[in-house]
Amino acid sequence: MTNKVDKKDVIKVGVVGYSSGKFDETTAKALLGIAFEIVESEHPAKSYELVSGLTDSGIPGIAYRLADKMGWRTIGFSAEEALKYDRYDVSEEIIIGKKFGDESEQFIDYIDCLIRIGGGPQSLDEVVMADDKNKSVYEFDLPREKEDQ
Repeated sequence: MTNKVDKKDVIKVGVVGYSSGKFDETTAKALLGIAFEIVESEHPAKSYELVSGLTDSGIPGIAYRLADKMGWRTIGFSAEEALKYDRYDVSEEIIIGKKFGDESEQFIDYIDCLIRIGGGPQSLDEVVMADDKNKSVYEFDLPREKEDQ
């Protein structure tokens, strides 16, 4: 008998939101902490994977750091375009398509639930896709701060 982890014992938690621009990072960290606690309570499992857009900026960067602190495995799921940016040192990279958004459908299929913290059109589209596939979605609005003029 092997000590294989049953896939049902792993919850894949997708996180989307702002990758750039100014927003309240303290609030973002607090919202992610709340969302992770909700996921753990509603989806009890032996382990969790944080699945986000691979880049080490904005909401994905914050989420990856929090996931590392919590002992979650980290997955970078994005298009080739992400390779032009600073990437977080994730456990595994999954690259699909060339431009941001090309990976959205496969990303939603891959995850078990989705957390949105702020975000733009791609994040909102992925929420609709996750909802259409009856996946749990946890949404938190986070306004962008005005850029210095």
